[in-house]
Formats: sequence, structure tokens, C-alpha cells
Amino acid sequence: MLVHHWIMLCLSCTLCGADFDSETEVGKFLRHLEVIPDIIETGPQEFLNVTYLGSIEADRAVELQPMQVRDEPYVAWNAPMTNYYTLLMIDPDAPSAQQPSAREFLHWMVLNIPGNQLIMGDVRVGYVGAIPASGSGMHRYVFLLYRQRDYCKFNFPKLPKHILTGRSNFKSMEFAKRYKLGYPVAGNVFTAGWSTDVPALYDSISQGAHQKETHKNLET
Repeated sequence: MLVHHWIMLCLSCTLCGADFDSETEVGKFLRHLEVIPDIIETGPQEFLNVTYLGSIEADRAVELQPMQVRDEPYVAWNAPMTNYYTLLMIDPDAPSAQQPSAREFLHWMVLNIPGNQLIMGDVRVGYVGAIPASGSGMHRYVFLLYRQRDYCKFNFPKLPKHILTGRSNFKSMEFAKRYKLGYPVAGNVFTAGWSTDVPALYDSISQGAHQKETHKNLET
């Protein structure tokens, strides 16, 4: 029901004021979804193109199934190779929209991306798909793209994709201010709720962590 509320707001809500009128389409959409001010202060200029396996587009709060987004998506934007970018994927509704005590949960972080060559970026936080808890309602999964001033040395721990600790209570605005990223230049959102696939997805993450620890112990 919550996602329906968000979508109805996006379709029917009319706001007044010069500041709102000057916002981009993306900014207005994210404000309706309350991504502004939950995560960011100012909306981006463009929608970010996010596509999962099977040509599944994560666009404008579309509801997707956790199994559909288990692997990292293809993310596209127009940019010269002379610019560097930071890509974030976060869940502001962790553990639930009603009680978001873990806001923001960091699902993915790629730093120092040259131009639009995501594969050449520094994957500082490995991708984790949507794994909302049972009974937690719908979650917003937000992609934000920032243009860096230049190549940057980020003081942020490297978290593999099978590690869930260290991801809670991330603050996008504080991160952007610390590294002088400014406002996001592109963004998008999809929504997802619990499904019967979530326990298996969660187990696969846990098994990955166990295998990594076992391999580490064998090496020592």
C-alpha cells in the first residue's frame, strides 16, 4: 500500500512555490517519494538508466521482485572520460519505512568511475540486492550518481558483497559534503517488498561470507 501512496502522490500531487517550479522532473519525482529530504537536499538533473538482467528497468519507483535484482545492474549515463563519478545504491527504509533505524543501508558503492565506464570504477562496497525483512512493507531503493571534482582518495572501508556489517546508518549527504561531491547529477528509484525468495537470497550472502572465512583460515 505504501508504494501505491507514493505513486499516487507522484501522479496527482500539485505543489506550489517558485523553488518547486524550478525543480527538474527528477527532483519533483524524488520529492514526491520523500527521497528529498530523507536522503538528499536537492534533486539531480537526469534520471539514471538502471537495467537488470532480462531487460528489467529499475525506473521511477517500479515495483520489482528481490530475485529480479539479485545481481548488480547495468547502469548507464552520458559522460566524458575526463570526469570521475561516484555511484551509490541505498535503502532509506531499513529495517522498515515505519521505523527506519538503520537508514540509510548501503547496498552498493563504486568510486572514481572514469566517465561512464562503471566496470573500471573502484567497487568499495560490493553489491547486495533487495533483501527486505518479512512484514517490513515496501522499501525504496535509491541510485545516486555524483560527479567528482577529480580523482579522489576516499577514506571508506572496502566491504565485499557477502558482508552486510558496516552498511547501516550511512549518510549520503554527509558523504557528499565530506568529499565535495555536491548534489547528485542523476538518480532513480525502484521499490521492493519481501517475497518467498528473500530467505534463499539472504542465505546465499551468508554462505558467501562463510566460504570467504573458511578460505582465509586455510591460507593462514
